[in-house]
Amino acid sequence: MVTVDVNCDMGESFGNWTMGRDAAVMPYVTSANVAGGYHAGDPHVMRETVALAVEHDVGIGVHPGLPDKMGFGRRKMDASPEEVRDYVIYQLGALSAFAEAQGARVQHVKPHGAMYSMLSESPEHARAVMEGILAVDPDLIYLATDMHIYEVAREFDDLRAVFEGYVDLRYNPDRSLIVEQQMEPKDPERVAERFVSIATEGTVEAANGETIEVPAESVCIHGDGPNAVELLEAIHEARAEHGVDLAPLSEIA
Repeated sequence: MVTVDVNCDMGESFGNWTMGRDAAVMPYVTSANVAGGYHAGDPHVMRETVALAVEHDVGIGVHPGLPDKMGFGRRKMDASPEEVRDYVIYQLGALSAFAEAQGARVQHVKPHGAMYSMLSESPEHARAVMEGILAVDPDLIYLATDMHIYEVAREFDDLRAVFEGYVDLRYNPDRSLIVEQQMEPKDPERVAERFVSIATEGTVEAANGETIEVPAESVCIHGDGPNAVELLEAIHEARAEHGVDLAPLSEIA
């Protein structure tokens, strides 16, 4: 039996502005990446998202971003490795408090948007963030979105890292993602096929038809996609047919 995690970015609403469909998606995932309040989210949304995760027995992770709500954390920022480390620790601390208040704990860290890009391009920034994570809680898991970050994480003997794959986005032959300006509806059958391929073979078909290696133990679905629930339903049907079990990161890493 193969076991994988299905994670989703959540808690990205703010005030009267709603992002994603957290309540509809939560029953289908095993780990939730909760915005830490910098690129999205607010204290009330953080509390509500943690409560929803606890209700559905979903692992809780922090999804830290750069302090840029207007740009949704997707704009580049000139910040030193130490500054980015502090951004992560700050948001990790905030979410950890909400988790502890509800009898839970944060299991993982998955940086968002431009922060993720910064860590991918700069090993110095990545190491600073990972050192900060270990200083807060050595049991935390780093969810690595690309191989550059994953290789840096593996430099740390005491840091648990899990590589992440995507099934609702396409890959270039070099394993970089083809990011859409706006998420379009996806074919549930095709997405389910990608999920099974990554889970059982560690491979996926790139946009040019080439088969590439994606050795992922966690698969991400975008909760703000127009047919995210339909995609997740198809994944659950396919995983049952192909003997794939689902579990949160804390049970995999």
